[in-house]
Amino acid sequence: MVKNLTFSLMKKQNNGTNAAAGKHEIDDLMKSLMNCDMFDGNWVKDDSYPLYNPGSCSLIDEQFNCFLNGRPDNGYHKLKWKPKGCTLPRLDGSHMLELLRGKRLVFVGDSLNRNMWESLICILRNSVKDKNKVYEEFGRHHFRTEASYSFVFEEYKCTVEFFVAPFLVQEWEVAGKNGTAKETLRLDLISRSADKYKNADIIMFNTGHWWTHEKTSTGKDYYQEGSHIYKDLNVLEAFRKALTTWGRWIDANINPMKSLVFFRGYSASHFRAVEFRGQCDNETEPIKNETYLTPYPQKMTVLEKVLRGMKTRVTYLNVTRMTDYRKDGHPSIYRKQHLSDEERRSPLSFQDCSHWCLPGVPDAWNEILYAELLVKLNQKRPGEYRRIESKLENIKETVFDYIDYGIRREE
Repeated sequence: MVKNLTFSLMKKQNNGTNAAAGKHEIDDLMKSLMNCDMFDGNWVKDDSYPLYNPGSCSLIDEQFNCFLNGRPDNGYHKLKWKPKGCTLPRLDGSHMLELLRGKRLVFVGDSLNRNMWESLICILRNSVKDKNKVYEEFGRHHFRTEASYSFVFEEYKCTVEFFVAPFLVQEWEVAGKNGTAKETLRLDLISRSADKYKNADIIMFNTGHWWTHEKTSTGKDYYQEGSHIYKDLNVLEAFRKALTTWGRWIDANINPMKSLVFFRGYSASHFRAVEFRGQCDNETEPIKNETYLTPYPQKMTVLEKVLRGMKTRVTYLNVTRMTDYRKDGHPSIYRKQHLSDEERRSPLSFQDCSHWCLPGVPDAWNEILYAELLVKLNQKRPGEYRRIESKLENIKETVFDYIDYGIRREE
């Protein structure tokens, strides 16, 4: 039997016994999350999801907005991630905004991190009563052309930002033959925007998908260190060099007493063909038989080795396996409303089987991020954590209200 557990004790008598019980519940939750592999689990149906109504968030880019693009089924946003060893707290947007009060949360990486960033913006915005107090710093409404974006949550004096850096290292240009510019990738230089976010309170990095493109995969006359351009360099070695550069920059520039650093791993693609114009249409259910899952990506093994060698503690969100189940979660042919003539003639040739519909899979990544923040803030600044809890308790008119996290537990 599944029942909804709450840490809200306000319906009980306001006494010391209930206060102690509430604190005990919170301590038990923290211990459970600390000792849990949050990435070993299954997708289960939950009709209380998604965390925001499909079509309700105007901030979602068209390419992720499968509902408004006409996708007819809805099962893909009725699934939640359930670890085997613990119960993830449901992401409470109001509470997460309290955790972020006065802080900068920054996403850095490729369009899959933009996918996650937009998901979190929608979840948090959904919990704010006055939507006019949530806005992009420069009034922008489309998020694909600029190098960075910043959403301001005015009441909480916090920002949730995104910096475009698909490789985490610098894309470069050198003089080629006949005076033409030649593109290279500087494996020894961190991305140009790094100084703009190095003092942020929480930073979520990712890279991976751009390393599968033709230039990076073949590695011919593309990778550069110093003035040397490699005639031929294996993509895994280039990936290792780039991540090593990133790791050294983190160790030299990030203050671990101020900033929490996260790295989200590679999220699975589901092209039913080798080339990018493969297919994932008509997929409405996640994979249930693990024998159909793909081999673990070698790039993630490289990443994990780099993370182990760093001085700075980086929290690794290993979403690779949990996303591999979700062949149903991609935009596929529902990536845009208005197709070109070529796309209309052959819609199955223009599918997106890499990004994720919103609401959808990235919402689960953000629930894991929320759980990690609960644990880390409690470990790092327990006094501040209790202060935040007290503030929310007062909002709910009780000293001993420990918030309804909407946790579900099997009895």
